[in-house]
Amino acid sequence: MGENSRVGPETRYALSGDVHIAYQVVGDGPFDLVFVPGFVTHMELQWRLPGMGGFLKDLGSFSRLIRFDKRGTGMSDPVSGAPSLETRMDDVRAVMDAVGSRRAAFYGLSEGAAMSILFAATYPERTAALAVRSCSPRTLWAPDFPWGRSEEAYQHETDQALQVFAGRAKAREAVRAMGMLTEEEAEAFIDYVRYGVSPGMLERLYRMNKEIDIRQVLPTVRVPALVMHGSEDQIVPVEAGAYTAQRLSSARFIELPGVGHMALSAGGTQIQAEIERFLTAVWQTGGWEDVEPERMLATVLFTDIVESTAKAIELGDRRWRDLLERHHTLVRRELLRYRGREINTAGDGFLAAFDGPARAIRCACAIVEGVRDLGLSVRAGLHTGECEVTGGNIAGIAVHTGARVAALAGADEVLVSSTVRDLVAGSGIQFSDRGAHALKGIPEEWRLFAVQQQARDILPGATP
Repeated sequence: MGENSRVGPETRYALSGDVHIAYQVVGDGPFDLVFVPGFVTHMELQWRLPGMGGFLKDLGSFSRLIRFDKRGTGMSDPVSGAPSLETRMDDVRAVMDAVGSRRAAFYGLSEGAAMSILFAATYPERTAALAVRSCSPRTLWAPDFPWGRSEEAYQHETDQALQVFAGRAKAREAVRAMGMLTEEEAEAFIDYVRYGVSPGMLERLYRMNKEIDIRQVLPTVRVPALVMHGSEDQIVPVEAGAYTAQRLSSARFIELPGVGHMALSAGGTQIQAEIERFLTAVWQTGGWEDVEPERMLATVLFTDIVESTAKAIELGDRRWRDLLERHHTLVRRELLRYRGREINTAGDGFLAAFDGPARAIRCACAIVEGVRDLGLSVRAGLHTGECEVTGGNIAGIAVHTGARVAALAGADEVLVSSTVRDLVAGSGIQFSDRGAHALKGIPEEWRLFAVQQQARDILPGATP
């Protein structure tokens, strides 16, 4: 295709680990806006979708719009598995770094809304504001979340979406089920999806999205937020959007009349106007000023040596000190490898913090396996929650919860809270249910899960 036929800006690439992430920058407004997509994208073909090119230009008219294809889709590198929310956050930071964006607003759509919320909670220093549309913080039905889909309904939705790769007639039925589309939009969208993703990757994305549950994260988001939801959304109920807005600490909810889930042509102008109005107000009130966050979402890891007193008596003071030093060296090496931050060391135990729960789990597993060569056994416990940040230290209920989880872990066991388990959807990590437990001094019962041995034998995800 010749240069004269180009519709959008040039596609560039950011390196996230060893994966190339395709991105584009549109406009040169006074503040940055990162568009976190849902479903499937293709950087260059998206400009040719009816209504979408104009929508993107409108967003770039008041901001510097930063867009990307998530790994495994569009023009980004193919990958063997669906990217977890944590991995996708890494990719967003890589793109932001590549374009020199220190702090940005986020527009998260559908499944991209969940990742945007998680990013805002984890990296408040890089998030100025948050706008989401068609957001559901949990995918599946639960007694306390009746707007989720049943397992059967979600499988039907997945099977239906995969029909886009079947004959043209079945493909048309599949895309029409996703929202209110004109004939022209439906035909264009079929080709767009087929160019943007393989059947296997689409199925893996659906499988990963099924496990999403970020409800515990919502109250930890401190930035201004706008939650939009189309009144005619056929995939995510309006009640799920209202639930999201109610639990964010500073959010406004807007129901968009006549707007469906897809909203390619219909509703685009209304959506753009709401986003522009909201973000311009945040900009004018100093929302993009650099801040030192006082609170942020983090995964805390506690480890300690099992029966350390007996081991110290057995070895004697000098040999015990030498062994303890080797233990500390190993733990610190794994913390560095998995981007953990050492917070405190008390005797034979460590407290560390991570910006991603999957990395924290893999680090804990590496420590458990590694110290065996030293003749030691450790227990590890993890919890993800909002932490108070004071200097280089962290504090708060989340830290106490992590300590209580670790205290219940057995020898050579990595035990995690239900919050951690919910946030690692798509990571490939498997768990065994350890039931509900009362944690001393912590309100309510907590369901705990042990990382299964087969998940601990493969430890991808470390920083090279």
